[in-house]
Amino acid sequence: MAAEGKVTGQSQEQFLLLAKAARGAALASLIHQVLEAPGIYVFGELLDMPAVRELADSEFSPVFRLLTIFAYGTYADYLAEAANLPPLTEAQKNKLRHLSVVTLAAKIKVVALFFPEFSLHWDYLVLVTIMFPQCIPYSVLLEQLQLKNVRQLEDLVIEAVYADVLRGSLDQRNQRLEVDYSIGRDIRREELSTITRTLQEWCQGCEVVLSGIEEQVSRANQHKEQQLALKQQIESEVANLKKTIKVTTAAAAAATSQDPEQHLTELREPAPGTNQRQASKKTSKAKGLRGSAKIWSKSN
Repeated sequence: MAAEGKVTGQSQEQFLLLAKAARGAALASLIHQVLEAPGIYVFGELLDMPAVRELADSEFSPVFRLLTIFAYGTYADYLAEAANLPPLTEAQKNKLRHLSVVTLAAKIKVVALFFPEFSLHWDYLVLVTIMFPQCIPYSVLLEQLQLKNVRQLEDLVIEAVYADVLRGSLDQRNQRLEVDYSIGRDIRREELSTITRTLQEWCQGCEVVLSGIEEQVSRANQHKEQQLALKQQIESEVANLKKTIKVTTAAAAAATSQDPEQHLTELREPAPGTNQRQASKKTSKAKGLRGSAKIWSKSN
């Protein structure tokens, strides 16, 4: 694709050099060659040339009008004025149809960008256009491109993909074209103000998103600081509690003239011999019960 793009760029430069010296019928013929040449889909530089603009007021005005349709219009625009325009070759028809698909993808992208149900805020809609491809139904393509059947449509789309005009996939199950990428087309001078306004709105949306992210980061940092302070407080209270227990144990041991650690151990464990005394008490009780039982039987 890179090599093909390089060749295309060189071909376009050659046509531009030839157009500087051409006039009248020679220039009109050169324009037809440009419209038919594979890989050339941008015509703004050619339209800006003074010699080309002079064709608009000459007998070759239909050729100039045809060039403007290739630069800004669609195949449907050509059909609407076909009676006043030169006929197209098959290669020119396919190229204009490729450009029409690009225009349809751009229009659907704008609709997705400003569709209100995707999000409550404009600044999130930009993300929606990145995540979801532009889907063009087969029915719309067949109507706009004036193709007879789906086979012709799919062949045209595959040709456009190989020409690097667009990238996407054919969804035959849902009968639609999913466009992930498409080339940019020429822009009219009167559209520059609209583009500038759109870019300004996009920048404002980016600033809103950025301020929201900064606010979330600030809240996260505050929460982190609060948790660290709480952790330090708990650790300090635990340390103070340990000190209090040690001091209390030392004071109690000093009162009994014992080692503090030994005193603390005695408080935790029962004194030796306690279990033996309890066991002897239980044994003596059991013997007393057996002896009373014997006396009771003799008296009977």
